[in-house]
Parts: sequence; C-alpha cells; structure tokens
Amino acid sequence: MTGMGPVVLVTGASSGIGRAATIALAGAGFRVIGTSRDTSRVTPPDGVTLLDLDVTSDESVSAVVGQVIERFGHIDVLVNNAGIGSAGAAEESSAAEDQRVFDVNVFGLIRMTKAVLPHMRARGRGRVVNVSSVAGFAPQPFMAAYVASKHAVEGYSESLDHEVREHGVRVLRVLPGPVNTPFDDNLVRARTPLPVYARRVRIFDEVMTETMRGGDDPAVIAKAIVTAATDPKPKLRYLAGSTAARVATLRRLVPARAFDRSIRKLNRFTD
Repeated sequence: MTGMGPVVLVTGASSGIGRAATIALAGAGFRVIGTSRDTSRVTPPDGVTLLDLDVTSDESVSAVVGQVIERFGHIDVLVNNAGIGSAGAAEESSAAEDQRVFDVNVFGLIRMTKAVLPHMRARGRGRVVNVSSVAGFAPQPFMAAYVASKHAVEGYSESLDHEVREHGVRVLRVLPGPVNTPFDDNLVRARTPLPVYARRVRIFDEVMTETMRGGDDPAVIAKAIVTAATDPKPKLRYLAGSTAARVATLRRLVPARAFDRSIRKLNRFTD
C-alpha cells in the first residue's frame, strides 16, 4: 500500500464538513481515514475507511493513530474537524458545560495533533489542517464558549506552526463562515437557563437557524481543506466561503466601534 496516494486522517467525518472533506480528499487522490464516535451509524463514502474515535479520550486517540500508522505506514495529513457548538448566555452555562466544548474543540484537537506530530517530524514532512471558524477572530453573542474555543484554536495553531516548520511540518487553518449543516442541532445548551436572557436567546436561535440554512454548502469548505492539504506554498489560513472572506475584510478595515455595531445589528439588538 506504500505506493499509493498520501494518507489523510479526518476527525468528525460522519456528516457535514467532515464527510464532505473525506469525499473531496478521496477525489484528490488521498487514502482517506475518517473518524466518528459511532461509525456503525454511518455509511462510508467510496474510498473512505471509517474508524471509531473519541477525541476526548487519550486512549482512543492513541489507539486510532497507532492503528492508522500500522495499516498505512504513516499519516501525511491530519484534518482536525471534530467540534461542537454552544448556545445560550455565558452566565447560564456551568463550568462543566463550557469544559465540554473545550474538551472537544480545543483539547481534542491538541490530543490528535500531539499524537501525529512525532511521526510527521520523524519523516520530515506532514500537515495538520485545523478547521477553525470566523468565530476565531469575530465575536458571536450567546456562543461565548464556542467562540472562545475557536480563538484558542487560532492561537494554538499559529504558535505551533512556528515550532514545527523547521521539521517539515505545517499547521494550517481553514476558517468557514456559516455552513448549511446540522451544526445548530447539536449545541451544548445550559441546563439552568435564566429568565432574564430568555427573549434574547430566542432571537439568537432564530438568527442562528436563518444563518445556518443560508450558509455555504459543506463542499465549499471541503474544497478549501483540500487546498490546504495540497498547496505547494501553504498559507497560514484559508478563508472558506463568501461570508468568511467578507467578515475578515470588515474586521481588518472597519473601525472597531462600527464592527461592534454590525455584530449587534446582525443579532437584532435594539441599542
């Protein structure tokens, strides 16, 4: 099997961006291993191997990375896509609920990265592609834990890239805007909501549903992931979709007060 295409491991591959990425990467000539917490419920796309993985478990991460290396000989690209969102006022959520978001979005990504880095560094090449978000550089009220986790992904990724670049390894980010996936159906919500925020949270839910349903097709993000995995002169980050590019431009060029007002207007604040 060593004479075949490069090997890519994709987390969170059961649906949405992850599934679209496995299809696109297989079409680009990769040998693709996708992961999900429960692959028994998932039909793998053609050319994709599926493995059970829990990114919140050190043992599961170590076992899956070891299994892939034993079977395929190496891992050329890791795509850290597994993630969950949050919804509700920050004051409503418990520390445990916030930790759940971070354990998947941040520490899950870190576990996977630490597991593959020794092998990539020993070979003198490899790429880690982290699926971040426009939330990594822009605020979103009533998603504070999720936004904070994506800010963490941005900082971790860019810092780590400086450490491993001289060893032939790159750590890159793909930043989508809203994507038309079931993401908003699987949000961590506070178990003890506060009445004072109830009206605002209802408005947030309406805005979120409209935004997600009008978002980019997952295939658009998958194309950016393939580019990040194959670009001969990789960029630090790849903005995926029209919304991501627009928000990034506004964040860079618009005065802070005006950008702040635009966020409040988008979320239907009246002041």
